[in-house]
Amino acid sequence: MTNLLLSGASRISKIANAIATGANVVGTLVVLALVIVVNFDVVARGVFSAPFLGAVEVVQFSMVLIVFLQLPDVVRVNRLTRSDGFLVVLGNRRPRIARAIGIFVDGVAALFLGVIAYAIWPEFLEMFETKDYFGIPGVFTAPWWPIKLTIFLSAVLCTLLFILKVLLPSEKAVGGSRGKKEGKDT
Repeated sequence: MTNLLLSGASRISKIANAIATGANVVGTLVVLALVIVVNFDVVARGVFSAPFLGAVEVVQFSMVLIVFLQLPDVVRVNRLTRSDGFLVVLGNRRPRIARAIGIFVDGVAALFLGVIAYAIWPEFLEMFETKDYFGIPGVFTAPWWPIKLTIFLSAVLCTLLFILKVLLPSEKAVGGSRGKKEGKDT
């Protein structure tokens, strides 16, 4: 039974890893699109004295998309900003305790991201139903719901990744580098 559960979790982990990597790629493409928009605005302002009127809104929209599209991959490869110096030092002396604390931290992170997903879902539904938008009418507007949906899906995927880190606390579990420092297993 345990092997069956671990096998299923491992398969889910592979799928979640692929989705996280794909979302990261999309986030990178949004960064490139943002570069094009900003450069277009600069050239249009300087050469034609006609700025792109929606540049500020596009930048705001894009920044949220970039963060939440790339967050799951950051979680996947254990590059989420945190202070783990204590765990590194503890891992050299007491690797089991360091792993246990790391698993606890991943569990708490899963809980928090689950709460974020739970909280943002009603906002997404409201924005989708009301067709609420941001921007300046007549100049540039965009709907809010894609942002809310991206935040929700990112939080769900991050929650899943953290749960998998708890269930499969090894380097192979989520494709990251848990417990690895300069080629040494801690």
